[in-house]
Amino acid sequence: HEVITKAVLPVAGLGTRFLPASKAIPKEMLPIIDKPLVQYAVEEAIEIGIKEIIFITSPEKYSIEKHFNRNDEIELRLEKSGKSGFIDKLNPKIFSDIKFHYINQENQNGLGHAILQAEKFIGDESFAILLPDDLFVSKKSCLNQLLDIHTNKNASVIAVNIIDEDNIHNYGVINPGSQKDDAIEIDDIIEKPSADKAPSNMAVCGRYILSSNIFKHLKSTEFDKSGEIQLTDAIKSLLSDEKIYAKIYEGEKFDCGSKQGFVHATIALALRDKSISDDIIKIIKEID
Repeated sequence: HEVITKAVLPVAGLGTRFLPASKAIPKEMLPIIDKPLVQYAVEEAIEIGIKEIIFITSPEKYSIEKHFNRNDEIELRLEKSGKSGFIDKLNPKIFSDIKFHYINQENQNGLGHAILQAEKFIGDESFAILLPDDLFVSKKSCLNQLLDIHTNKNASVIAVNIIDEDNIHNYGVINPGSQKDDAIEIDDIIEKPSADKAPSNMAVCGRYILSSNIFKHLKSTEFDKSGEIQLTDAIKSLLSDEKIYAKIYEGEKFDCGSKQGFVHATIALALRDKSISDDIIKIIKEID
C-alpha cells in the first residue's frame, strides 16, 4: 500500500474572531497551556510517519516558521543555566528530520484554493490535510484512525463527527452509503446545508487523507457565492472518479477556532496535566 509522507496545513486565515490577540500573533500560534495550537497538528502528522509538512501561509505569519526552525542560541543558554531538561521542548527531536515548507497564499480564496497551492510539493502521491483549528485528543490519533482505512481500502478518507442540527449548517455534510467495519462509503457531500437539507448528521471535521486527483477537481471547481473555492465541492466532484470513505472519529474534538472551544481545550488539557491539575481544580472551585 501507498505510504503517506506529506501533510498540508492551511494556516493563512486572518483569525478575526481572536482579534486583538491575532493581530501580531497568528491564531495558530496561540498556546493551549504551553504549546501552540499548530504544534498539536504537526505532532499528529509526524506520529503517523509524515516526513514533509507544507504550510499554506501568509507573509505576516513568519512566527510559525520561526517556531519550527531549530533555535541553537536558546538551547545554548538553557544548557549554560542548567536547564537542559527544557531542550526537547525547545527543539523537539521529532522535528529534526522533518522538512518544513512554507507557501504564501497571495489571496485567501477559501480552503480549496489553499490546498491547491501545495500541488507542486505533493506530485502524484496521496497526502494528509490537517486544519490546525481543530484539536483532536484520543489514544489513537484522528489521522491514525484515517490511515487504517486508507491502508485497507487504498482510497481517500475523511474524518466526520456527529453534529446536532442546530450547528450542521456550519459544516460539509456527507450522505453516507454502505458501511463495513469503520469505513463509511460516501455517496455525496454538501457544503454548509441548512438543517432541513442536510443529508445526515455526519459533518466533516478537520482531518483528511486525499488522493492527488483532488488537484484536478480543485482546478475545475467554481468559486462559491462568497468568492471561495471549497474543498468540499472538489471532494464532491472527485466522487465521480473514485470511492471516498468517511470515518466517524473516536475521541474528543475541540474547535479552537471559536473562543468557547479554545477555552474548553485549555481547561480540559490543564486538568490532564499532572503538574498543574490540582491547582486548576482549586482555581475552578474558587471561581464558582
